[in-house]
Amino acid sequence: MTPEERVLARAREAGLGPIAEKVAAGERLSADDGLALYATPAIHALGELANLVRERLHGDLTYFNVNQHVNYTNYCNKFCKFCSFDRLPGQEGAYLMTPDEVAQKIKDHIDEPVTEVHMVAGVWPKIPYEYYLDILRAVKAARPEIHIKAFTMVELDQIAKVAKKPLAEVLPELREAGLDSCPGGGAEVFADRIHQEGYKLKISGERWLELARTVHEAGLRTNCTMLHGHIETVEEKVDHLERLRRLQDEAGGFQTYIPLSSHPENNEWENLSRGPTALVEGREMAVARLLLDNIPHVKAYWILMELAIAQTCLAFGADDVDGTVVEEKIYHDAGATTPQRTARDELVQAIRDAGRIPVERDTLYNVVWSDDPATLPS
Repeated sequence: MTPEERVLARAREAGLGPIAEKVAAGERLSADDGLALYATPAIHALGELANLVRERLHGDLTYFNVNQHVNYTNYCNKFCKFCSFDRLPGQEGAYLMTPDEVAQKIKDHIDEPVTEVHMVAGVWPKIPYEYYLDILRAVKAARPEIHIKAFTMVELDQIAKVAKKPLAEVLPELREAGLDSCPGGGAEVFADRIHQEGYKLKISGERWLELARTVHEAGLRTNCTMLHGHIETVEEKVDHLERLRRLQDEAGGFQTYIPLSSHPENNEWENLSRGPTALVEGREMAVARLLLDNIPHVKAYWILMELAIAQTCLAFGADDVDGTVVEEKIYHDAGATTPQRTARDELVQAIRDAGRIPVERDTLYNVVWSDDPATLPS
């Protein structure tokens, strides 16, 4: 019996026979299959199935990058119940960086081999359109070769409003100023019930998907996410994943799916829980890897879950751990206790210790460095 046959046999013994047959044949799983995966107590069999798919796609390769975060403002008028980052102007701790200050953040790490800046922030309607262009230009002036991954769909919605133009007309101007790709945040959970309960001033799930489609049609790559571990139901999570999968079928612009674990400290959902456990994190990775058959990568974002849990998730379908992450504010304000940054060598060793092959990538998954010479560009 081959290793794959043993994995499938154990899944059948665990009551996941019909799903195992689909995985063996490379067939798409249904919404009912997704519900069954969330329900099964056989977490190890689930993880093995997801790992089987992960290794078909990527073998033992595990990706990371050398990146930094710049959260350019915490001004925000959305008042999301799960958020601990937002402030109003004049409130203690409120800030709006100038373009020069954004550029200085880049210059502070100019001697490090950073290839990407991840730039997201709050939403404030009095920030003028030109500001967004100016901060992009400032980053490129400070470090011309850096890849700017900036602006969630929520931010892009506001940018288009203040520009008084459709997003399709705004994107070429943002790209000319330096925008290279977009992150996947702000999606939360698409269900209207949760939208009304937790973040009703934010754009709807339908609007998020509409904007992502526009971004993809403009030729920009993005990530996609789901915020879990709060008031969502399993049915709402499966629906969210299915909607992402349908848009990927249509537009094909998602590179990576990232399950984002809720950190309820210091916000209005503080009484709900203490955040997802390691087993919950593993299940989210595995279900996503099995359902999202058309999205190449699934990321265990170590900044949210501790590096040791991210290592475990590499056996539950994840093939990426994000990057070195200099100065992340949003999740640390919500109670994340992970370090503000991890050294490149530490990430490399963590991936090796998990039994995988570390591959340093750029934002678009071009290989920069690898433990496996066969993956290096010729």
